[in-house]
Amino acid sequence: MSPAERDTGSLGGLDRAAAILGAFDEQHRELSLAALVARCGLPRSTTHRTADKMLKLGWLDKPAGRYRVGNRIFELSGLAPVRHQLREAALPYLQDLHHATRLTVQLGVLSGTQVLLVEKITGHRPMPMLSQVGAMLPAHCSALGRAILAYSDEEAVQAVVDAGMERRTPRTMTTATALRRELAAIPDRGLAVEREEGNVGISCVAAPIFGPLGAVVAAVSVTGPVALVRADRAGPAVRLAAAATSRAYSSFSSR
Repeated sequence: MSPAERDTGSLGGLDRAAAILGAFDEQHRELSLAALVARCGLPRSTTHRTADKMLKLGWLDKPAGRYRVGNRIFELSGLAPVRHQLREAALPYLQDLHHATRLTVQLGVLSGTQVLLVEKITGHRPMPMLSQVGAMLPAHCSALGRAILAYSDEEAVQAVVDAGMERRTPRTMTTATALRRELAAIPDRGLAVEREEGNVGISCVAAPIFGPLGAVVAAVSVTGPVALVRADRAGPAVRLAAAATSRAYSSFSSR
């Protein structure tokens, strides 16, 4: 086999592994073989063979006959700069914010047209409707997404609009005009606010985090029941945490 043929085969294997990993999400954490085949789009024999290889590599686990993402993937994810550097810089201030507000605190970064949830701190009031670390949130109707988009270039905003603004609740903002109007108002108040647009009964307040060159890199938020999450009360603490994280992250990145 020529080097070119070996390379092609290797890429094919990576594509198959990527398809299998892509079958898992927040609503599908464990899958039977039949469900994995249906969600990854590969032939059953190919899925089974590739999944067996991924089990040996630790990329998948298979407790009780059902597949799930393996611990090795989790270990490697911690080495990514967005998880390591940003999380290390932000965590002390996320903890302070949680202590001050007693609300769920989240850290997110823009990934395409969605927000990747990088860190989350909860208290004794579990809210199962909220996403877990590693989940993707819609940027158009999350305070985290809007806090980032308000300081992003036009291309990033247009990509979100072009991707379609799904209606998650009766209050979800679904038009480009409404989104752009909201984004334009965020820099003046330094906060993005979302009330029951992602989940009924839940509100969120977020502020942007900036890197060493002044570009927005992430956002931090507090989220919880509508009655408890108010911009006038939680907003100052959120802005303070975002500003402190911006300074820490900029210092960390310049080392």
